[in-house]
Amino acid sequence: MNLDEKIKLISRGTVDVINIEGLRKKLADSESKGRPLLVKAGFDPTAPDIHLGHVVLLRKLRQFQDLGHTVLFLIGDFTGRIGDPTGRDQKRPKLERSQVDENAKTYERQVYRVLDQKKTKVVFNSHWLDKLSSQELLALTAHTTVAQMLARADFKKRFENAMEISILEFIYPLLQGYDSIQLKADIELGGTDQKFNLLMARQLQESYGQQPQVVIMTPLLEGTDGVNKMSKSLGNYIGINESPKDIFGKVMSISDDLMLKYCECLTDLDLENLKKLHPKESKMLLGQEIVTQFYDQQVAEKVKREFESVFSKGRVPEEIPSYKLKATATGTLFDVLLSAGIVGSKNEARRLLKQNSLSIDGEKITREDWVLRAGILKVGKRRFLKLITE
Repeated sequence: MNLDEKIKLISRGTVDVINIEGLRKKLADSESKGRPLLVKAGFDPTAPDIHLGHVVLLRKLRQFQDLGHTVLFLIGDFTGRIGDPTGRDQKRPKLERSQVDENAKTYERQVYRVLDQKKTKVVFNSHWLDKLSSQELLALTAHTTVAQMLARADFKKRFENAMEISILEFIYPLLQGYDSIQLKADIELGGTDQKFNLLMARQLQESYGQQPQVVIMTPLLEGTDGVNKMSKSLGNYIGINESPKDIFGKVMSISDDLMLKYCECLTDLDLENLKKLHPKESKMLLGQEIVTQFYDQQVAEKVKREFESVFSKGRVPEEIPSYKLKATATGTLFDVLLSAGIVGSKNEARRLLKQNSLSIDGEKITREDWVLRAGILKVGKRRFLKLITE
Protein backbone atom coordinates (compact mmCIF):
# COMPACT_ATOMS: atom_id res chain seq x y z
CA MET A 1 0.00 0.00 0.00
CA ASN A 2 1.18 3.51 -0.76
CA LEU A 3 0.63 6.34 1.70
CA ASP A 4 -2.64 7.54 0.13
CA GLU A 5 -4.08 4.02 0.22
CA LYS A 6 -3.17 3.68 3.90
CA ILE A 7 -4.86 7.00 4.70
CA LYS A 8 -7.98 5.91 2.81
CA LEU A 9 -8.10 2.60 4.68
CA ILE A 10 -7.66 4.20 8.09
CA SER A 11 -10.17 6.99 7.38
CA ARG A 12 -12.97 4.66 6.30
CA GLY A 13 -15.76 4.48 8.86
CA THR A 14 -14.36 7.25 11.07
CA VAL A 15 -16.11 10.40 12.27
CA ASP A 16 -13.00 12.58 12.42
CA VAL A 17 -9.21 12.40 12.20
CA ILE A 18 -7.29 15.13 14.04
CA ASN A 19 -5.40 15.75 11.96
CA ILE A 20 -4.94 14.06 8.59
CA GLU A 21 -1.63 15.79 7.84
CA GLY A 22 -0.29 14.72 11.22
CA LEU A 23 -1.33 11.14 10.45
CA ARG A 24 0.32 11.31 7.05
CA LYS A 25 3.58 12.55 8.58
CA LYS A 26 3.60 9.88 11.31
CA LEU A 27 2.96 7.11 8.79
CA ALA A 28 5.71 8.42 6.48
CA ASP A 29 8.22 8.77 9.35
CA SER A 30 7.36 5.29 10.57
CA GLU A 31 8.04 3.81 7.16
CA SER A 32 11.31 5.71 6.60
CA LYS A 33 12.68 4.90 10.06
CA GLY A 34 11.30 1.37 10.30
CA ARG A 35 9.65 2.16 13.64
CA PRO A 36 6.11 0.89 14.28
CA LEU A 37 3.70 3.53 15.53
CA LEU A 38 2.22 3.13 19.02
CA VAL A 39 -1.56 3.13 18.64
CA LYS A 40 -3.39 3.53 21.94
CA ALA A 41 -6.99 2.79 22.89
CA GLY A 42 -8.39 2.81 26.41
CA PHE A 43 -10.98 0.33 27.65
CA ASP A 44 -13.39 0.33 30.57
CA PRO A 45 -12.33 -2.37 33.07
CA THR A 46 -15.89 -3.56 33.74
CA ALA A 47 -15.43 -6.43 31.25
CA PRO A 48 -18.40 -6.12 28.92
CA ASP A 49 -19.38 -8.88 26.55
CA ILE A 50 -17.81 -7.69 23.32
CA HIS A 51 -20.43 -6.77 20.74
CA LEU A 52 -20.32 -5.17 17.29
CA GLY A 53 -20.34 -1.70 18.85
CA HIS A 54 -16.90 -2.51 20.32
CA VAL A 55 -15.78 -4.17 17.09
CA VAL A 56 -15.93 -0.84 15.22
CA LEU A 57 -12.96 0.36 17.29
CA LEU A 58 -11.23 -3.03 17.44
CA ARG A 59 -11.29 -3.39 13.65
CA LYS A 60 -9.65 -0.01 13.28
CA LEU A 61 -6.92 -1.11 15.68
CA ARG A 62 -6.47 -4.31 13.67
CA GLN A 63 -6.01 -2.27 10.49
CA PHE A 64 -3.06 -0.51 12.11
CA GLN A 65 -1.64 -3.89 13.14
CA ASP A 66 -1.97 -5.17 9.57
CA LEU A 67 0.02 -2.11 8.48
CA GLY A 68 2.80 -3.15 10.86
CA HIS A 69 2.06 -1.02 13.91
CA THR A 70 1.68 -1.87 17.62
CA VAL A 71 -1.57 -1.57 19.57
CA LEU A 72 -1.44 -0.43 23.19
CA PHE A 73 -4.56 -1.99 24.68
CA LEU A 74 -4.91 0.15 27.79
CA ILE A 75 -7.09 -1.11 30.61
CA GLY A 76 -8.00 1.78 32.89
CA ASP A 77 -7.67 -0.09 36.16
CA PHE A 78 -6.56 2.98 38.17
CA THR A 79 -9.30 5.19 36.74
CA GLY A 80 -11.73 2.29 37.14
CA ARG A 81 -11.01 2.23 40.85
CA ILE A 82 -11.86 5.93 41.18
CA GLY A 83 -14.82 5.86 38.76
CA ASP A 84 -14.97 7.20 35.19
CA PRO A 85 -17.50 10.04 34.74
CA THR A 86 -17.12 10.40 30.97
CA GLY A 87 -20.45 11.02 29.28
CA ARG A 88 -22.45 10.21 32.41
CA ASP A 89 -24.46 12.12 34.96
CA GLN A 90 -23.20 9.67 37.57
CA LYS A 91 -19.76 8.11 38.00
CA ARG A 92 -19.20 4.47 37.28
CA PRO A 93 -18.99 2.33 40.41
CA LYS A 94 -15.52 1.87 41.87
CA LEU A 95 -13.93 -1.52 41.31
CA GLU A 96 -11.72 -3.67 43.52
CA ARG A 97 -8.33 -4.77 42.20
CA SER A 98 -9.43 -8.42 42.09
CA GLN A 99 -12.41 -7.46 39.91
CA VAL A 100 -10.20 -5.56 37.49
CA ASP A 101 -7.75 -8.46 37.18
CA GLU A 102 -10.53 -10.90 36.40
CA ASN A 103 -12.11 -8.49 33.93
CA ALA A 104 -8.77 -8.10 32.14
CA LYS A 105 -8.72 -11.86 31.53
CA THR A 106 -12.24 -11.63 30.13
CA TYR A 107 -11.09 -8.98 27.66
CA GLU A 108 -8.17 -11.09 26.50
CA ARG A 109 -10.43 -14.09 25.88
CA GLN A 110 -12.54 -11.98 23.52
CA VAL A 111 -10.49 -9.26 21.83
CA TYR A 112 -8.03 -11.62 20.17
CA ARG A 113 -10.87 -12.76 17.96
CA VAL A 114 -10.24 -9.39 16.26
CA LEU A 115 -6.75 -8.22 17.27
CA ASP A 116 -3.39 -9.82 16.49
CA GLN A 117 -2.06 -10.95 19.86
CA LYS A 118 1.56 -10.72 18.71
CA LYS A 119 1.14 -7.02 17.90
CA THR A 120 -0.86 -6.14 21.02
CA LYS A 121 0.55 -4.89 24.31
CA VAL A 122 -1.91 -4.97 27.21
CA VAL A 123 -1.06 -2.20 29.67
CA PHE A 124 -2.63 -0.98 32.92
CA ASN A 125 -2.59 2.71 33.85
CA SER A 126 -2.11 1.87 37.53
CA HIS A 127 1.53 1.12 36.67
CA TRP A 128 2.27 4.85 36.48
CA LEU A 129 -0.74 6.54 38.10
CA ASP A 130 -0.20 4.65 41.37
CA LYS A 131 3.24 6.29 41.48
CA LEU A 132 2.09 9.81 40.58
CA SER A 133 3.07 12.11 43.46
CA SER A 134 0.85 14.91 44.74
CA GLN A 135 3.39 17.41 43.37
CA GLU A 136 3.25 15.82 39.92
CA LEU A 137 -0.55 15.75 40.00
CA LEU A 138 -0.74 19.44 40.92
CA ALA A 139 1.72 20.23 38.14
CA LEU A 140 -0.54 18.36 35.73
CA THR A 141 -3.56 20.47 36.72
CA ALA A 142 -1.66 23.64 35.80
CA HIS A 143 -1.95 22.78 32.12
CA THR A 144 -5.69 23.43 31.86
CA THR A 145 -8.36 25.75 33.28
CA VAL A 146 -11.77 25.43 34.90
CA ALA A 147 -13.25 27.33 31.95
CA GLN A 148 -11.84 24.76 29.56
CA MET A 149 -13.32 21.92 31.61
CA LEU A 150 -16.74 23.57 31.70
CA ALA A 151 -16.69 23.76 27.91
CA ARG A 152 -17.12 19.98 27.81
CA ALA A 153 -20.71 19.21 26.77
CA ASP A 154 -21.79 17.03 29.70
CA PHE A 155 -20.13 19.29 32.29
CA LYS A 156 -21.65 22.38 30.68
CA LYS A 157 -25.12 20.85 30.81
CA ARG A 158 -24.80 19.88 34.45
CA PHE A 159 -23.36 23.27 35.41
CA GLU A 160 -26.25 25.08 33.71
CA ASN A 161 -28.72 22.85 35.54
CA ALA A 162 -27.03 23.52 38.90
CA MET A 163 -25.97 19.88 39.23
CA GLU A 164 -22.84 18.98 41.16
CA ILE A 165 -19.50 18.38 39.44
CA SER A 166 -16.71 17.02 41.61
CA ILE A 167 -13.07 18.10 41.36
CA LEU A 168 -12.29 14.44 40.73
CA GLU A 169 -14.28 14.63 37.51
CA PHE A 170 -12.14 17.56 36.36
CA ILE A 171 -9.00 15.55 37.09
CA TYR A 172 -10.10 12.46 35.19
CA PRO A 173 -9.40 13.86 31.65
CA LEU A 174 -5.94 14.91 32.88
CA LEU A 175 -5.22 11.37 34.03
CA GLN A 176 -6.31 9.97 30.67
CA GLY A 177 -4.05 12.49 28.96
CA TYR A 178 -1.20 11.51 31.28
CA ASP A 179 -1.60 7.93 30.03
CA SER A 180 -0.65 9.14 26.54
CA ILE A 181 2.39 10.95 27.94
CA GLN A 182 3.62 7.84 29.73
CA LEU A 183 3.02 5.60 26.71
CA LYS A 184 4.35 8.17 24.22
CA ALA A 185 1.32 7.37 22.07
CA ASP A 186 1.54 8.34 18.40
CA ILE A 187 -2.16 7.77 17.77
CA GLU A 188 -5.19 7.33 20.01
CA LEU A 189 -8.55 5.91 19.00
CA GLY A 190 -11.84 6.45 20.77
CA GLY A 191 -15.54 6.99 20.28
CA THR A 192 -17.05 10.40 19.69
CA ASP A 193 -18.07 10.54 23.37
CA GLN A 194 -14.36 10.63 24.25
CA LYS A 195 -13.47 13.68 22.14
CA PHE A 196 -12.71 16.03 25.03
CA ASN A 197 -10.38 13.53 26.73
CA LEU A 198 -8.63 12.62 23.48
CA LEU A 199 -7.91 16.27 22.72
CA MET A 200 -6.75 16.87 26.30
CA ALA A 201 -4.08 14.23 25.75
CA ARG A 202 -2.80 16.12 22.68
CA GLN A 203 -2.63 19.33 24.71
CA LEU A 204 -0.75 17.69 27.57
CA GLN A 205 1.71 15.89 25.30
CA GLU A 206 2.70 19.22 23.75
CA SER A 207 3.09 20.75 27.23
CA TYR A 208 5.43 17.89 28.17
CA GLY A 209 7.54 18.29 25.03
CA GLN A 210 6.09 15.39 23.04
CA GLN A 211 4.65 15.33 19.55
CA PRO A 212 0.86 15.40 19.97
CA GLN A 213 -0.92 12.18 19.18
CA VAL A 214 -3.22 11.93 16.18
CA VAL A 215 -6.80 11.45 17.33
CA ILE A 216 -9.09 9.11 15.40
CA MET A 217 -12.73 9.06 16.44
CA THR A 218 -15.00 6.18 15.53
CA PRO A 219 -18.80 6.40 15.49
CA LEU A 220 -21.06 5.03 18.20
CA LEU A 221 -22.93 2.20 16.49
CA GLU A 222 -26.70 2.06 16.86
CA GLY A 223 -28.10 -1.29 17.91
CA THR A 224 -30.68 -3.49 16.22
CA ASP A 225 -33.45 -1.08 17.28
CA GLY A 226 -31.90 1.50 14.96
CA VAL A 227 -32.14 4.25 17.58
CA ASN A 228 -30.04 3.69 20.69
CA LYS A 229 -26.32 3.03 21.01
CA MET A 230 -25.69 -0.72 20.96
CA SER A 231 -25.88 -1.97 24.54
CA LYS A 232 -26.45 -5.29 26.25
CA SER A 233 -28.66 -3.65 28.87
CA LEU A 234 -31.01 -2.41 26.13
CA GLY A 235 -31.12 -5.80 24.43
CA ASN A 236 -30.23 -4.27 21.05
CA TYR A 237 -26.76 -5.77 20.75
CA ILE A 238 -25.10 -8.39 18.52
CA GLY A 239 -22.44 -10.19 20.54
CA ILE A 240 -19.37 -11.71 18.89
CA ASN A 241 -19.74 -14.85 21.03
CA GLU A 242 -23.31 -15.47 19.93
CA SER A 243 -24.13 -18.38 17.64
CA PRO A 244 -23.63 -17.85 13.89
CA LYS A 245 -27.40 -18.20 13.42
CA ASP A 246 -28.17 -15.47 15.96
CA ILE A 247 -25.54 -13.11 14.55
CA PHE A 248 -26.84 -13.55 11.00
CA GLY A 249 -30.48 -13.25 12.05
CA LYS A 250 -29.89 -10.09 14.06
CA VAL A 251 -27.99 -8.50 11.17
CA MET A 252 -30.94 -9.25 8.89
CA SER A 253 -33.24 -7.44 11.35
CA ILE A 254 -31.50 -4.06 11.13
CA SER A 255 -32.99 -1.26 9.06
CA ASP A 256 -31.96 -0.64 5.47
CA ASP A 257 -30.71 2.84 6.44
CA LEU A 258 -28.45 1.44 9.16
CA MET A 259 -27.13 -1.35 6.94
CA LEU A 260 -24.67 0.83 5.01
CA LYS A 261 -23.21 2.19 8.25
CA TYR A 262 -22.66 -1.36 9.49
CA CYS A 263 -21.03 -2.25 6.16
CA GLU A 264 -18.72 0.76 6.29
CA CYS A 265 -17.67 0.34 9.93
CA LEU A 266 -17.60 -3.44 10.26
CA THR A 267 -16.48 -4.76 6.86
CA ASP A 268 -14.30 -4.08 3.84
CA LEU A 269 -17.21 -4.57 1.44
CA ASP A 270 -17.42 -2.17 -1.52
CA LEU A 271 -20.12 0.35 -0.56
CA GLU A 272 -20.80 1.53 -4.10
CA ASN A 273 -21.50 -2.02 -5.28
CA LEU A 274 -23.76 -2.65 -2.28
CA LYS A 275 -25.84 0.41 -3.11
CA LYS A 276 -26.66 -1.15 -6.51
CA LEU A 277 -28.12 -4.27 -4.90
CA HIS A 278 -31.53 -4.85 -3.34
CA PRO A 279 -31.33 -4.03 0.42
CA LYS A 280 -32.11 -7.65 1.36
CA GLU A 281 -29.29 -8.93 -0.82
CA SER A 282 -26.90 -6.35 0.65
CA LYS A 283 -27.88 -7.41 4.16
CA MET A 284 -27.29 -11.05 3.25
CA LEU A 285 -23.74 -10.16 2.19
CA LEU A 286 -23.26 -8.14 5.37
CA GLY A 287 -24.49 -11.01 7.55
CA GLN A 288 -22.24 -13.49 5.76
CA GLU A 289 -19.22 -11.22 6.13
CA ILE A 290 -19.71 -10.66 9.86
CA VAL A 291 -20.30 -14.36 10.59
CA THR A 292 -17.18 -15.19 8.55
CA GLN A 293 -15.12 -12.81 10.69
CA PHE A 294 -15.94 -14.67 13.90
CA TYR A 295 -16.41 -18.19 12.51
CA ASP A 296 -15.59 -19.07 8.89
CA GLN A 297 -17.00 -18.83 5.38
CA GLN A 298 -18.47 -22.35 5.39
CA VAL A 299 -20.44 -21.65 8.57
CA ALA A 300 -21.61 -18.31 7.15
CA GLU A 301 -22.92 -19.94 3.97
CA LYS A 302 -24.75 -22.58 6.02
CA VAL A 303 -26.60 -20.07 8.22
CA LYS A 304 -27.49 -18.04 5.13
CA ARG A 305 -29.10 -21.12 3.52
CA GLU A 306 -31.00 -21.90 6.72
CA PHE A 307 -32.18 -18.30 7.03
CA GLU A 308 -33.55 -18.41 3.49
CA SER A 309 -35.27 -21.73 4.18
CA VAL A 310 -36.85 -20.62 7.45
CA PHE A 311 -37.83 -17.06 6.68
CA SER A 312 -38.51 -17.21 2.97
CA LYS A 313 -40.51 -20.45 3.20
CA GLY A 314 -41.92 -20.05 6.72
CA ARG A 315 -40.31 -23.20 8.12
CA VAL A 316 -39.14 -23.84 11.68
CA PRO A 317 -35.40 -24.67 11.82
CA GLU A 318 -34.57 -28.37 12.13
CA GLU A 319 -32.26 -27.78 15.08
CA ILE A 320 -33.56 -25.53 17.85
CA PRO A 321 -32.77 -25.50 21.58
CA SER A 322 -35.21 -27.08 23.99
CA TYR A 323 -36.30 -26.14 27.49
CA LYS A 324 -38.00 -28.45 30.01
CA LEU A 325 -40.93 -26.91 31.86
CA LYS A 326 -41.36 -28.24 35.37
CA ALA A 327 -44.88 -29.18 36.41
CA THR A 328 -44.53 -27.25 39.68
CA ALA A 329 -42.66 -24.28 38.22
CA THR A 330 -43.71 -20.84 39.37
CA GLY A 331 -41.34 -18.96 37.04
CA THR A 332 -42.78 -16.40 34.66
CA LEU A 333 -42.42 -16.22 30.90
CA PHE A 334 -39.51 -13.83 31.39
CA ASP A 335 -37.77 -16.23 33.77
CA VAL A 336 -37.93 -18.99 31.15
CA LEU A 337 -36.58 -16.71 28.41
CA LEU A 338 -33.69 -15.64 30.64
CA SER A 339 -32.94 -19.12 31.92
CA ALA A 340 -32.87 -20.52 28.38
CA GLY A 341 -30.54 -17.72 27.25
CA ILE A 342 -32.99 -16.50 24.61
CA VAL A 343 -32.86 -12.91 25.92
CA GLY A 344 -30.13 -11.05 27.77
CA SER A 345 -32.36 -9.16 30.19
CA LYS A 346 -35.96 -8.74 31.35
CA ASN A 347 -35.99 -5.34 29.63
CA GLU A 348 -35.38 -7.10 26.32
CA ALA A 349 -38.18 -9.58 27.10
CA ARG A 350 -40.60 -6.73 27.96
CA ARG A 351 -39.73 -4.98 24.72
CA LEU A 352 -40.44 -8.14 22.71
CA LEU A 353 -43.76 -8.65 24.53
CA LYS A 354 -44.79 -5.04 23.87
CA GLN A 355 -43.93 -5.49 20.18
CA ASN A 356 -46.11 -8.64 19.97
CA SER A 357 -43.00 -10.62 19.08
CA LEU A 358 -43.67 -13.67 21.29
CA SER A 359 -45.86 -16.63 20.32
CA ILE A 360 -46.39 -20.35 21.00
CA ASP A 361 -47.33 -22.49 17.98
CA GLY A 362 -48.52 -19.34 16.24
CA GLU A 363 -50.63 -18.05 19.15
CA LYS A 364 -49.54 -14.57 20.23
CA ILE A 365 -48.46 -14.11 23.85
CA THR A 366 -50.02 -10.92 25.19
CA ARG A 367 -49.26 -10.96 28.93
CA GLU A 368 -46.23 -11.46 31.13
CA ASP A 369 -48.18 -13.97 33.28
CA TRP A 370 -49.07 -16.13 30.25
CA VAL A 371 -49.28 -19.82 31.24
CA LEU A 372 -46.61 -21.66 29.30
CA ARG A 373 -47.22 -25.07 27.74
CA ALA A 374 -45.40 -27.52 25.51
CA GLY A 375 -44.86 -26.21 22.00
CA ILE A 376 -42.61 -24.07 19.83
CA LEU A 377 -41.97 -20.68 21.37
CA LYS A 378 -41.07 -18.12 18.73
CA VAL A 379 -39.16 -15.04 19.85
CA GLY A 380 -39.04 -12.26 17.29
CA LYS A 381 -38.47 -13.37 13.70
CA ARG A 382 -35.45 -15.63 14.12
CA ARG A 383 -35.32 -17.26 17.55
CA PHE A 384 -37.12 -20.45 18.53
CA LEU A 385 -37.32 -22.52 21.72
CA LYS A 386 -38.93 -25.95 22.00
CA LEU A 387 -40.84 -26.12 25.29
CA ILE A 388 -41.16 -29.60 26.80
CA THR A 389 -43.20 -30.59 29.84
CA GLU A 390 -41.87 -33.03 32.42
